[in-house]
Amino acid sequence: MRCAVFSVIVAAGGVTGFLLGGGENVATKLVLAGTGLLMGSAIGGAVLKFGGAKAPSPRHGNPIPGLGVTSDDLAANYWRDKAHPPFMKPPDSDGSPREPE
Repeated sequence: MRCAVFSVIVAAGGVTGFLLGGGENVATKLVLAGTGLLMGSAIGGAVLKFGGAKAPSPRHGNPIPGLGVTSDDLAANYWRDKAHPPFMKPPDSDGSPREPE
């Protein structure tokens, strides 16, 4: 049913675009009809909420607490990790003379 309503909205956009090019040549009418189809598909998708947010897949469920990837873990170890996520901390300076102090 939703697909039929979507098709009607898209077709109405195409017909509206074609009729707006009343006194123009056929090529202009077809371009306006294509633009109307594009607008109709955007409006129809928004009205019928096609392409909305999907439910999270079971593979990417909630992370396990204590692994350092949850926001609570990052907040608990903020000062120790110097605001870097785990395994992404840049290496400490080894004190070589090339680097500025």
